[in-house]
Amino acid sequence: MQVPETFAYERAGSIEEAIALLERHGEDARLIAGGHSLLPMMKLRLAAPETLIDINGIPGLDQIRVEGDHLVIGALVRHRQLLESALLAEHYRIFADAERVIADPLVRNRGTLGGSLCQADPAEDLSAVCSALRAEVVIRSSDGSRIVPLRAFHEGPYMTAVGDAEILTDVRVPIRPGAGSAYEKVERRAGDWAVAAAGAFVRLDGDTIADVGLGLAAVGAEHFTCAQAEHALRGAPADRDTLARAAQLVHDHVNPTADQRGPEDYKRHLARELTMRALTRAVAHARGQEPPTWNDGRGV
Repeated sequence: MQVPETFAYERAGSIEEAIALLERHGEDARLIAGGHSLLPMMKLRLAAPETLIDINGIPGLDQIRVEGDHLVIGALVRHRQLLESALLAEHYRIFADAERVIADPLVRNRGTLGGSLCQADPAEDLSAVCSALRAEVVIRSSDGSRIVPLRAFHEGPYMTAVGDAEILTDVRVPIRPGAGSAYEKVERRAGDWAVAAAGAFVRLDGDTIADVGLGLAAVGAEHFTCAQAEHALRGAPADRDTLARAAQLVHDHVNPTADQRGPEDYKRHLARELTMRALTRAVAHARGQEPPTWNDGRGV
């Protein structure tokens, strides 16, 4: 039987109260919302916080809304909300694409966007999605708020820019009218962590790629993206040769490690193939076309 170390429990009713509790209990306190990452680690004794601060009762952090030219997604928005949101689907299909392959309904009913990003797992899907979209996160402390680009938020595996007495409150995603987006993932079984995954958004000016973002998970991509491939895509014609060159750059620049999910060369192959597929579908969405499918039995 897996039992965590003994811990104290506090429940915060506001952001200010959560910050005050973090300041009172110090670096051994942890925030908890869905708990699907933290609690398993506590049961395995990989984490042993002295105090858990429950933030589920904080109002306003479970909303998805438009503020000016940004989508604002609260840190307590559940996976299920991301999957079912008509507002997100209107602007970025990539969220629903990713959520369909994240875990199972039990996890999606409780797990949160903020928890997923703060876990900073290199194979985490929503980190790749938000990196592709060049999202920003809002971090609050008793000194006020600061906005951090998602690509500077993850400082390493399981490390983020959130300090001991800070709380991530919102994720901000720029609205890009006419953009298309998509997410592709290979997993060993339904709901598993990715063997490899790739996401993309594309905005076109005629047949030219005016703006683009790539997000990569589980392949050792720096900041969950590949700047070299994005640079090659921006300003280039949105044709198969351009997308293939970008996918090859992803293959050449990611740094996967061999593990129980596969050898390094297989993951590089997946990174290239999934990037090509995500880009192809994103371009089709941007053109208002039905994207292709790959149900031809070839696999990857």
